[in-house]
This record gives sequence, C-alpha cells and structure tokens, in this order.
Amino acid sequence: MSALVPNAGVPASQARAKPARPRNRLDPKYLPLTATISLFVLMALLGSVFYTGFFSAQVFLNLLVDNAFLCIVAVGMTFVILSGGIDLSVGSVIALTTMVSASLVETHGWSPAIVIPLVLVMGTLFGAFMGFLIERFRLQPFIVTLAGMFLARGLCYVISIDSIAITNDFYAAVSQWRLPVWGSASISLSGLIALVVVAAAMFIAHCTPFGRNVYAIGGSEQSALLMGLPVRATVIGVYTLSGFCSALGGVVFTFYMLSGYGLHAVGLELDAIAAVVIGGTLLTGGVGYVVGTLFGVLMLGIIQTLISFDGSLSSWWTRIVVGALLFVFCLLQRLFSARGGPAH
Repeated sequence: MSALVPNAGVPASQARAKPARPRNRLDPKYLPLTATISLFVLMALLGSVFYTGFFSAQVFLNLLVDNAFLCIVAVGMTFVILSGGIDLSVGSVIALTTMVSASLVETHGWSPAIVIPLVLVMGTLFGAFMGFLIERFRLQPFIVTLAGMFLARGLCYVISIDSIAITNDFYAAVSQWRLPVWGSASISLSGLIALVVVAAAMFIAHCTPFGRNVYAIGGSEQSALLMGLPVRATVIGVYTLSGFCSALGGVVFTFYMLSGYGLHAVGLELDAIAAVVIGGTLLTGGVGYVVGTLFGVLMLGIIQTLISFDGSLSSWWTRIVVGALLFVFCLLQRLFSARGGPAH
C-alpha cells in the first residue's frame, strides 16, 4: 500500500522541507573579490576601446612593474587587516630601508650582498617589536604602528636630511634587467619578486596553520582563544610578516628609485590599505584573499594608466577615483556584513 502513496514512510517534516539552495549560486564570500576582478576587466576593456595601444602585453605588465613595491607591502598589510589590525608604519619602513641601504652602500662602501639581508632583518625585527607591544600590553595597533611610523621616518633624517644617490653597479644592473615574456614585452626583477611574494602569501594564507589562525583571529579573537589557537604568537607573526614585506618593498623601491631619501613612500601606507580594501578584504578582519589584494594594486595602476593615456586630466584625478572606489567598496563591505558573510 505504501508503494502507491508518495513519500510513504517519510517523516512529515522532511516531506514538507524546502528545496535546497542551488549549488551553482555564487558564495557570498566571493562577492567582493568578484566585484574587484570584474571592475578591473571592465576598465581594461574601456581603455582598449578608447585608447590606441592600450591593449598590449607591456602595458599590463607595467601595471605590476611600476607597482611591485606597493604589491609586496599590500600583501603584508592583507595579513594584518585579516587579523583585525592595521599597520601605519609600512611607508616609513620603506623610506628607512632606502636610507640605510644608500648610506651603507654609498657612504660606507658595504657590499649589497650584506646590506640587503641586513635591511630585511631590520624590517622584520621592527615589525616583530610592534607586534610584541600590541599583544603583550594589549595596545591599539593604530597607536603602536603610528608611533612606529614616526620613529622610522625620524630615523631617516638622523642618517641624512638629503637624498643619497645609489651608483652601485649591482643596483643599476638590477634596475635595468628585464625578462622577455612575449614578443617585445618584458618584466623586471621587481615584478617577478612581487609575483613570488603573492604566490607564497596565497600558500601561507590557505595551506598553513598560521594562515588559518589569522582568519580565525580576525573572525573572533575570543573564539580563537577558546579553541586553543596560538593567538599571541599569531598576532606577533602577522606584524613580523608585515615588517618583512615592508623591508622587501623598500629593497624593491631602492631598485626602482636608485636613491635613499627620508621623503620616499610618504602616504604609501594609505595606498596599501586602499589596495587591500578594494581587493575585497574586510576591515573588520576574517574575510579576504591575497589574490584580491593583487587585483586591488592592479586597479590602482590601471587608473593611473588610463589617466596617463587620456592626457587631459591631472594626476590628482587618480586620488579622486580611488576615493570614490573606496566609498563604493566600503558600502559593499557593509552590505556583505549585513548579509552575514562567512568567517573566511
């Protein structure tokens, strides 16, 4: 008899259950990243339509070549923001790295083989020190890194108040080296370093316990503590990683500028934060992707390129467009949070 009755033997609660949500529907956690990539593709298409010569391999490679140092710094900033913190010292650490490098290489005659590892260790220890203060004394990251920003920038002027040109053959050779990619298009060593950093950061964020801990802490630090995660070590590690990325960005910036100067990279910390936010990382922490940060940096680069191709607009329009984009993405983040986005 039951064979003739539909749903026979099935509990009424299951028989009346609503149909499952379609699996092909986009997961809400990918919405900010999808918006960033879509907007980048749209800008690239518009540039290709309106400007002759825009759609070429070299133009797009230059987006990475000219912003390699920003990309490296923004990767470190991504981990900091994912953990729910902020780092305002990155621009000053870049300037200090260039000044120390220029002073040791040009004034004291040190070998780049010694100077480059030295400044990387210096930046890493500087970030670890700030992370220790933040975690050990429960200080606000904004205040601690603001103090770090003033300290690093001030140390630049202790070394010299003037710009120090770098004439070392190694730095000159690295700045001019290019790897052929396609036809006449090529990429610099700085661009390759940025790509390696992005790839390594993606692996760390999604394939290591440290990366999972960062997402967990950004989602809820109290929950992470209750789960027995190493919160203190992870927070210190996040700022240590940011310090290393800032110093590495400073090395790349030294290759780019071939000089050390206390006014280098003024305001770069704001560009890094903008790239991370435009890349889809939530300022509240716990949600975001390193690849989104890459596209956030490329977005800033393509805005500058479009304005350069136009020729009739002031370079300040870059700031205006970036500011408008930040408003849009902040609203998008708010809508995303209101819909109860996942932790990661």
